[in-house]
Amino acid sequence: MDLTPERQWNHAQVLRARAGAFPSEGVPGAHILDSWSRSMRSGLHFSDVLPRAVVLDADLQRRRENAAFVRRLAQAELETLAQQIAGSNFLLAFADPDGVILDLFSDNRFAMSSDDAGIVAGSCWTESLCGTNGLGTALASGQPVSVSGPEHYLLHLGRISCTAAPVRDAAGEVVGVLDASSYFESRQHHTQALVRMAATQMENGLLTHQMRQHLILAIHPRPEFLGTLSAGLMAFDDAGHLQAANERARQMLHGLQVLPGSSFDTLFGEPFGPAVARLNRGNEVGLRDLLGSALVARCIGRAAPRIAGIRIAPGATGAPARPSPPQLAAEVVAQDPAVAAAFERAEAAVRMRAPILIHGETGTGKEVLARHAHRASGRSGQFVAVNCGALPDELFEAELFGYVGGAFTGARREGSVGLIASADGGTLLLDEVRELPLHLQAALLRFLDDGVVRQVGGTTARQVDVQLLAATNADLDDEVAARRFRADLLYRLDTIRIDLPPLRRRRDFSAAVRSVLRLVDTAAGIDDDAIERLSCHAWPGNFRELRSVLTRALLLDPGRRLRVADVEPLLPVAPAGHASGLQQVAADTIRREFERTGRSVSQTSRNLGVSRTTVYRHLGTGRA
Repeated sequence: MDLTPERQWNHAQVLRARAGAFPSEGVPGAHILDSWSRSMRSGLHFSDVLPRAVVLDADLQRRRENAAFVRRLAQAELETLAQQIAGSNFLLAFADPDGVILDLFSDNRFAMSSDDAGIVAGSCWTESLCGTNGLGTALASGQPVSVSGPEHYLLHLGRISCTAAPVRDAAGEVVGVLDASSYFESRQHHTQALVRMAATQMENGLLTHQMRQHLILAIHPRPEFLGTLSAGLMAFDDAGHLQAANERARQMLHGLQVLPGSSFDTLFGEPFGPAVARLNRGNEVGLRDLLGSALVARCIGRAAPRIAGIRIAPGATGAPARPSPPQLAAEVVAQDPAVAAAFERAEAAVRMRAPILIHGETGTGKEVLARHAHRASGRSGQFVAVNCGALPDELFEAELFGYVGGAFTGARREGSVGLIASADGGTLLLDEVRELPLHLQAALLRFLDDGVVRQVGGTTARQVDVQLLAATNADLDDEVAARRFRADLLYRLDTIRIDLPPLRRRRDFSAAVRSVLRLVDTAAGIDDDAIERLSCHAWPGNFRELRSVLTRALLLDPGRRLRVADVEPLLPVAPAGHASGLQQVAADTIRREFERTGRSVSQTSRNLGVSRTTVYRHLGTGRA
């Protein structure tokens, strides 16, 4: 049956219309179409009868024994899920990596129907046998999925909706899958979030169990979330090499090589021994990743590992190979006229308490500008930065608005006030605001209208006073046109718009390099020729990429003066024509400044922070 996925969908709709059982639902998402294609290639037909593929009792027992520990985790989550979705005619299942169901929980009303005739312990639900279905498609794609009613490949399953999430161990291997099924008409939209959270809870339990002989850290930008599902988990051996990390940790350290074997200092720019000593002295410690993002860490396993063969006792300082990098506040560099104007505009906006939308490429200093605006506002509350792109969808509302104790799986017993409320009297920055889910955009808009925060699972409300800043590297007008962002929310956020230029276009590039270098190593220096070589790079990661390059250049020999030979190997080779294009941009910038200063070479050199030799050379290569 050689049909495209779209034609398959149309074909199925014809069959369903003849049966008179289902209304037209429209073409499903790409993940469903991909699954339909796989099902078709397996030789299945929409009208096929659901197979009765059940393993022998002895085989089922063997599979359960092999999965003993992960089964215990799964059973605990299935029991919790059963309480959370009680009354919705549900069936919950945990299956092994082969798609064989090991355990089941079901509501009596679902169990007494004929729809679950093939859903029994020992039954196999792979796509190749049963077509598109939650359990099998989650295994085939390796991603959480929802399959609603007519999206199932086999017509026989059209009355059921299911959502499933694979479970991975510390090595990233799929060790099982959680599935929640219900009748199509009684499905609940929050079930997908609950299943994903349950899978995350299992994955965290697996990581801490499998890595129990190593040092395990929980990390998060906010200390109150270290004990929740949104915390990143990282396991290090005694030499400070990464052994495992969960998905949340990889999201928080986006842009860094979060891979097994990576050393602690290449992730956090600090020797492992002193960091462990600080962890042993206090419950929570501050860390800063190699790209400059601030985090809080807590040890949740083996608080005193052996470092280089020496046991570090609580309270000991250890013997660092070199001093830990100073944790300095970001230095404001605003010699570029456009940047200076942006900072002045932000100061004026916060004095009027107007919302600000900061636009700029990744790493251009949007958070630095936001922190400057907070200081200029004179507000006494905290500055709270929320990276919307790093929060999991299922926990977004709880983190932003807070939750009462026990509101969901993995919630802290004492609950949480939430990030918005923790910024009361201060400033809230929503970074990567484009990533806000649509339903939360509506909730944020309500908050902007009345200033009231309502916790997840709670019945009371709290009035909150915050200065709101939002930041993005996307064109939100395009996002509105594509219906991925609410127009009414954009109108509220976009009261004052501030654009930050990318690093490659800044006239104060030299000053910017020297400022970042001081943050990395106060004793280090850099030659003008090395700065000129750096200026020929496009810097798609802007200041974050610059900091990473300078840190790598000094990692093995801190405190020295960097030369061209030190930075050259750390920069990618420019494609043909690209380097000359960057040189032309530099020449054009110098010529414009040269004309603006009345053709003064010395003034141009001072204004742009480059040597007079560089000015003369670019004046000679610029267009007449």
